[in-house]
Amino acid sequence: MPLYESVLIARNDISQAQVETLVEQIETLLTQDGGSIEKREFWGLRSLAYRIKKNRKGHYVLLGLNARPDQIRELERQLSLNEDVLRVLTLRVEEITQDPSPILSRKGDDRGDRGNFRGGNAKPAGRFDSGRGGRRGDDREEYRAREGAEMDAE
Repeated sequence: MPLYESVLIARNDISQAQVETLVEQIETLLTQDGGSIEKREFWGLRSLAYRIKKNRKGHYVLLGLNARPDQIRELERQLSLNEDVLRVLTLRVEEITQDPSPILSRKGDDRGDRGNFRGGNAKPAGRFDSGRGGRRGDDREEYRAREGAEMDAE
């Protein structure tokens, strides 16, 4: 049977237990006809890039599915009828890896490699400076250059 990866986004109003119940319903639907869920990842409650059905957040779930194409079509139809599901994306893949997805592996990082602008003592270039902290806008290099050009013109 072909392999698929499916990501679904559930409303943020429902609890984590209800999301797990939704995944169990998907599993029973697939196992009735010989399909199976090879991988489950709950990514948790995450912010959406834009509003979907008046929701700003959603519960994300990644599923690795082993099913026939007609089972996948029926699964997507059932999920589109479910009011708790905002979006579903299913893709056919060559293999389902048991490694954590990039979303989960990034979540566990300590985020120490974000660059010099955060955390350390290194400051960004003066152009990004807010102008606060005793520094006036007249002191910036571009204003000094303008004043020098005006002085030369006189």
